[in-house]
Amino acid sequence: MRSIGPRLALLGAALLATAPLALATPAVAAPDTTATLTVEEQRLDKAAPQEILRRSGFDEVAPDFARALAGTHSAAEAERVVTREGRALWKHAVDRVQGRGPAGGDLSRDDDRPLYWARLGMTRALGEWQPGFPLTDARRAALLDTLERTSRGQDSLDLPAGTNIKRIVVTGFDPFQLDADVRRSNPSGAAALALDGTTIRTDSGPARVETAVFPVRWADFADGTVERALLPAFRPGPRRVDAFMTVSQGRVGRFDVERTNGAWRGGYPDNANVSRTETVPVPAGVPTPHPQPQWTTTTLPHERIVAANTGPVPVYDNTTVTEIPAGGTTPVVRPDGPTPGSTARAGGGGDYLSNEIAYRATLLRDAVGLKAPGGHLHTPVLQFGPGNTDPATGQVTDPDFVHNREAITAQVRSILTVVAATTR
Repeated sequence: MRSIGPRLALLGAALLATAPLALATPAVAAPDTTATLTVEEQRLDKAAPQEILRRSGFDEVAPDFARALAGTHSAAEAERVVTREGRALWKHAVDRVQGRGPAGGDLSRDDDRPLYWARLGMTRALGEWQPGFPLTDARRAALLDTLERTSRGQDSLDLPAGTNIKRIVVTGFDPFQLDADVRRSNPSGAAALALDGTTIRTDSGPARVETAVFPVRWADFADGTVERALLPAFRPGPRRVDAFMTVSQGRVGRFDVERTNGAWRGGYPDNANVSRTETVPVPAGVPTPHPQPQWTTTTLPHERIVAANTGPVPVYDNTTVTEIPAGGTTPVVRPDGPTPGSTARAGGGGDYLSNEIAYRATLLRDAVGLKAPGGHLHTPVLQFGPGNTDPATGQVTDPDFVHNREAITAQVRSILTVVAATTR
């Protein structure tokens, strides 16, 4: 039996699990329904997530996964099942959004939420699974880590080699603020699903886009999930990225190219209802500048993006930050970026995980000497239509909601085309 401690805390232990995989006589046990659910998994049984899963055809993902786990005979076989099923979920979500295969229901294809809720069904099944062979907490954590990476596209950033095609990586996020409205979608995640594996045509040649999504959890970022996913694409070699863009949901009615990113966590609760207020922790074992800088800067072509006709929503070059000036103690808002020697309290993208993924990606860019356009884009807030704004009585979708998400995705693609056209 596994410990009933929070499984998210075990993700770090997964990186340290090096003991030989155990073998045992096969046995099928009933799920451990007393296993402690994570905060995110506890939301899964609400009416809206269940409706989203049912209306997308993703309601069978977790039961199928549980049956596959139950038939495994060893930890090694379980690892293979988790890897296969995690990658299959990511591919299924990408295919659905991009119009391949059956829709599985009447929920619009552009929806990112089936991926999020189906993954949580799988993590819950993994936590409740009682194998018929010895399985340590560290081994179970390693399986959870594998499931997270594979079902998010983080292990499949399959960039092509060659000089005749450009390589671009784009990242998105899970839905968040779900205690306020469990129906929420994240347009950055929807855009990532729509763009994965696609090719953008520019006057200077084609660009292949590979994408991944990331959790809205402080602990995963501290454990290095961003660096682990991006480092293989950032290192020198024939498949090195030519551009990257981290994307998240930001402000109402506007896109923002965030000029400056700060090394500060502001403490807003994440999807696990955990708060962190501290300097952004850089994980051990990854290239990073020393001393750790307070600020990093975008290398996206912000002037060209703002000037281009990318779509109906205005795009801004956001230069505002919040800092503690050198020698001071009180935070000050600076509309034109940080002053020399200041301490970060918020980047242009704030002090939450949007700012943090931008900081981590650009810090890694600088550490490995990657000379490429890269930085963060904030999308408009995705809103439900008039008359469907009350989460207690509203529907999980409506025509305005779908139109708004599709329009945001289309404009993200247009902005990315501007980026692709400026790469070498």
